Amino acid sequence: MHKSGFINILGRPNVGKSTLLNALMGEKMSIITSKPQTTRHRIIGLLSTDDYQMVFSDTPGIIYEPNYKMQKAMNSFAFSVLEDADVLLFVTDLYEEYDTDDPVFEKIQAVKVPKILIINKVDQIKDGQKEAMTEFWEGLGLFDTIMFISAKEKIAIDDLMEILVAHLPEGPAYYPKDQLSDKPERFFISEIIREKILEQYKQEIPYSTEVIVTEFKDKESAKGPIIHIFAEIYVSRKTQKSIIIGKDGAAIKKLGTAARASIEEFLDSKVFLELYVRVKDNWRNDDKWLKQFGYKN
Repeated sequence: MHKSGFINILGRPNVGKSTLLNALMGEKMSIITSKPQTTRHRIIGLLSTDDYQMVFSDTPGIIYEPNYKMQKAMNSFAFSVLEDADVLLFVTDLYEEYDTDDPVFEKIQAVKVPKILIINKVDQIKDGQKEAMTEFWEGLGLFDTIMFISAKEKIAIDDLMEILVAHLPEGPAYYPKDQLSDKPERFFISEIIREKILEQYKQEIPYSTEVIVTEFKDKESAKGPIIHIFAEIYVSRKTQKSIIIGKDGAAIKKLGTAARASIEEFLDSKVFLELYVRVKDNWRNDDKWLKQFGYKN
């Protein structure tokens, strides 16, 4: 008997959803930084064995008061996982607080599939905290299982995997067994560059940027095969362009060096990376550009 199903991850920003996906997959599928709203798209990770295929979905964190059309689109990605889940993982952590009437609970209640509450960062737990949190979450009556894990330290990940396999319905593989994601290489390269922007720049800059890979070509050099990658970094204002580039180009050079090293590790190949900065005023509220950047159909 072969099993397969969609295991969808939902939660607020910065609770460790992407770290959890990476831990379950054993691969880096989603970028991770300490900044909220790091994940912007629904990212599919495919974990396959001879006996089953798990189709994981990592999603943006729920934004309760979106300020831009982009953030509204991110919420649409997040809540889309309620529509096609075979198993729902709702992720919180030791530091989050919820009211019993939080609007997300009504949406979860309506989903008629196995629902697992993941309380992350158990490696940081304090005396009495586990009992208090268990009492609160059990009192809601929403979840079939409550698990305390550490995605970063991989605590209880194996236990979670056993539960997920048990909940998978019988069915065929949805994707080829050797495929890791439904996203192309260009998407992951743009995400790596955006990860380095999140790490290197402060305040509003990372949230005002989007990255598009415009060219990806295998070439030969005197030292062997090399991949030429050209990518465009879009910002919302001219002043942001100056910050991305930095004095005498120092900042974008540093960005390119860090991004190239990670891309080479991802592709297992030498890379030539060229970055360009473009200005698109207020792109986060522009339907045309949101479609271009993959936030709208």
